Amino acid sequence: MARVRIAIPSEGEGGLDGMRSGHFGHCDVFTFVDLEDGVIKEVSTIPNVEHTQGGCMVPVSLLAQHKVNALVVGGIGMRPLMGFRQVGITVFHEDQRAAIRPVVEDLIAGKLMVIEDNQVCGGGNR
Repeated sequence: MARVRIAIPSEGEGGLDGMRSGHFGHCDVFTFVDLEDGVIKEVSTIPNVEHTQGGCMVPVSLLAQHKVNALVVGGIGMRPLMGFRQVGITVFHEDQRAAIRPVVEDLIAGKLMVIEDNQVCGGGNR
């Protein structure tokens, strides 16, 4: 496992000890966790961008520009999920815990599953 950049939709200032946002499109920031051979090397955050026109595809472009390899979400709509698949970002599903650190640890340990089409949200009202 070489270098991997994980993105987690986060509330407030985000960070490894922050809290996850329930729906990726409306988070305050994205927390980036850079891994090298399964070890956390760096943690950073970037603000989410407004997406009125262009809708839910705007965060897809944002994360692709920042070289994200994996995204962990509690909820996502079909359109952005398809967008992430097109740009090569693997989307994992985890909607049980709000804290970022244990979710990252589970991803490193291989405990999170790639999201299935039947797990997507209707979108629009979150």
